[in-house]
Amino acid sequence: MAAPKTQPLQELARLYGIETAYDDVDDSEQQAASETLLAVLESLGAPIARPDDAPLAIRERRQAIWQQPLEPVSVAWEGERLRLKVRLPSDLADIDLTGNLTLDSGEEHSWQWRRDDAPVLEAVEVAGCRYVTRQLPLPGDLPRGYHRFTLELPGRQEETFIIAAPARAYSPLDESRLRTWGIFLPSYALHTKRSWGSGDFSDLEALIEWVAGIGGSIVATLPLLAAFLDDPFEPSPYAPASRVLWNTLYVDATRVPELQQCPAAKELLESSSFQAGIDALRNQPLADYREQMALKRRLMELLAECVFASNSDRLQNLMRFAEAHPEADDYARFRAVSEKRCASWTSWPKPLRRGDLRDGDYDDKTRRYHLYAQWLADEQFQAVSDTARRNDVRLYLDLPLGVHPESYDVWRHQDLFVQQASGGAPPDTFFREGQNWGFPPLHPEIVRQRNYDYVIACLRHSLRHADILRVDHVMSLHRLFWIPKGMEASRGVYVRYAAEELYAILALESHLNQAVIVGEDLGTVPPEVRPSMARHGLHRMYVMQYQLNSNSRKALPAATPDMVASVNTHDMPPFAAFWQGLDIEHPSDRERRDALKQALLSFLQHRGWDEEPSSADTHAVLKAALGYLGTCSARMLLVNLEDLWLETEAQNVPGTQDEYPNWRRKARHSFEVFRQLPQVVDTLRDIDRSRKEQ
Repeated sequence: MAAPKTQPLQELARLYGIETAYDDVDDSEQQAASETLLAVLESLGAPIARPDDAPLAIRERRQAIWQQPLEPVSVAWEGERLRLKVRLPSDLADIDLTGNLTLDSGEEHSWQWRRDDAPVLEAVEVAGCRYVTRQLPLPGDLPRGYHRFTLELPGRQEETFIIAAPARAYSPLDESRLRTWGIFLPSYALHTKRSWGSGDFSDLEALIEWVAGIGGSIVATLPLLAAFLDDPFEPSPYAPASRVLWNTLYVDATRVPELQQCPAAKELLESSSFQAGIDALRNQPLADYREQMALKRRLMELLAECVFASNSDRLQNLMRFAEAHPEADDYARFRAVSEKRCASWTSWPKPLRRGDLRDGDYDDKTRRYHLYAQWLADEQFQAVSDTARRNDVRLYLDLPLGVHPESYDVWRHQDLFVQQASGGAPPDTFFREGQNWGFPPLHPEIVRQRNYDYVIACLRHSLRHADILRVDHVMSLHRLFWIPKGMEASRGVYVRYAAEELYAILALESHLNQAVIVGEDLGTVPPEVRPSMARHGLHRMYVMQYQLNSNSRKALPAATPDMVASVNTHDMPPFAAFWQGLDIEHPSDRERRDALKQALLSFLQHRGWDEEPSSADTHAVLKAALGYLGTCSARMLLVNLEDLWLETEAQNVPGTQDEYPNWRRKARHSFEVFRQLPQVVDTLRDIDRSRKEQ
């Protein structure tokens, strides 16, 4: 029996990289609704307003594909000869072809191919026109980098952006013999006696030095990128105001060199009212970002004016920073306009909305402040990085998947972001209605036409300091769940991206910056993702609370060397809450949790745990579990510091908003206290011994 004819709307969707169906968490196939396909197609720029437009749109799409001689991006894997496929009208099937290659070093090469050198691979007919595909082999192995190839055709030139990359991401030569460990703590949760209520870059340096002193070699934290901490207000590190700038909340204003040369700033800092404000922030259990940022800004505005009014070396350094980082001054103008108009850029007048900012559109004092604050953040983050490398500690940073919809990045790169949709996740065991993460996804075609300039800039910004970079939701290299604006999350569809091109960029940038790449591969993972990660040298995540099953002999699957092991993540309940079932809302889940706990106890006993298993002794179970992870083959082990003093409150509860203080809870103990706690220090020293004895 012949298969039913494919519906035109679904066929058009597939031509645009939209998956018309997916397997849900229960392995049941979910078909995309026509309304969803239509909305996503329109957001991608397809010439369609109703399903009846699909046949003509299919014709136009196929013509557009075949009328494009070269793909906008090509990948040249190291050790493999690049063979470019060229699409040509049939009347050019036999012509000689000339190509010019410009390497990123500026070096140029030219070649010519005759018909026999570039044979015809296929011939097709599209909308009454005949086309052929020819293959152009480029001589030799291209050097690593981003290159441009130009094809000479009668009356025009066509270009492709070549990513010449190693097949695998960077890995230290001796990593196969080392099994390292480190700690995780959000920087806002870290606090000391001297900080203003939550951690800053100076506190992060102190944490790095302490970890090095007890044998650790990794310090991991949440994203430290620019944030909206006034209006709009968004404390989530996963909805930044930009992925190419730093969060100035973490600037330690008391260590700025010009403080001693600025009497007004010094007087403000020493005033009783200002000190009272700092004390109030220190005594609060939650990070008060608004008040803390407002307090720091009062001081930094005075410092900025002192610098700009001087003719000092510091001013010259600031000007050099602005010249080297034009995005910082552009961002400063963006923030200054936002503050003057008290409105999001989406409601600005059209010239401002499209990026045409002029001096009268903002207060220049505000611009100077934001530029100065970014410079301070850049300086102090460099000091953090230097401290880490001086102490042989790897800084483990986190690159979020998206940005705030009102962010600088979306404003400056409006063509790259699809503002008629949001990224998210389909319904699963934990979120039966699906998840809408609220950020606009990148356009999969325009990002290629732009030669991935924004993606590369985001990576390079974090990799300037990261020795290890965790890529949030690594599945998005392959596909991302799009939810059309106004629709429920459950009605979204997956849109595909050019995965091999993104892997090539990750591999190349990791080598250029000598940084390890970790992919966050938790949740719904398509079958092709993990083999691709392995092929390209990305590390996976091994999360004990996620991996745990009720088979007492195999309660925890074996970790592999290409993994980062941990007990939990920032999106999970701490171990004590997990063990005591404090996160369980439905009585039906209690039985399953009890089975998991019993399986873990039995599993640990089988592996030599010589203490009497007692589910009430939470710390003993945690130590045994960490002891097992300490001996596993994963090359990296991350310990959540808060687990060690049996914290029960999570840093983030996915799916909640105002009902839980996500991203604001300070650590229960200050740095000065927890570095002396026996349950912290002794456990970490045990882990250090177990990692180094294997």
